[in-house]
Amino acid sequence: MSDDIEIDIDDLERRMDGAMTALRHEFASLRTGRASASMVEPVMVDAYGSMTPINQVGTINVPEPRMVTINVWDKGLVSKVEKAIRDSGLGINPQLNGTIIMLPIPELNEERRRELTKVASNYAEHARVAIRNVRRDGMDQIKKAKGDGMSEDDQKFWHDEVQALTDKHIASVDKALEEKQAEIMQV
Repeated sequence: MSDDIEIDIDDLERRMDGAMTALRHEFASLRTGRASASMVEPVMVDAYGSMTPINQVGTINVPEPRMVTINVWDKGLVSKVEKAIRDSGLGINPQLNGTIIMLPIPELNEERRRELTKVASNYAEHARVAIRNVRRDGMDQIKKAKGDGMSEDDQKFWHDEVQALTDKHIASVDKALEEKQAEIMQV
């Protein structure tokens, strides 16, 4: 009986990889002086009673290297989109022109670079928390398997496997953060 009990380590790894993918996506949105549509992608807007990605409420364009525009489709959402951008931590001051929201991208000064490294650190911490949550799920599976008759040796084996997976992913997060911070601080 106890030999049949296995922990789905592939599922745990896939979920941890998902946290890494999300982190890379968030890092891509951190600007390093040039305008890009991906900067605003993580911004969620409170539209029609649910949090909606900004690219589902308007068209995002980059008409020039230091400007992002968002053409909001529903006039009633313009103020909510503007508020979402202000609250996003992007550090961009939106300017309204009817249903078009213009986001001028300022030069990065030393202070702003430091702020962006802090934002990057926050993103990395969220990824670490997500990875630890997956780890906790794995540990819960092991506890449940213990109740189903998993041997002590198997419990130790799976515990070590889940911990090794967690350590590997946390190290990846730390490395990605280091690289992103170096990129931000580079003038």
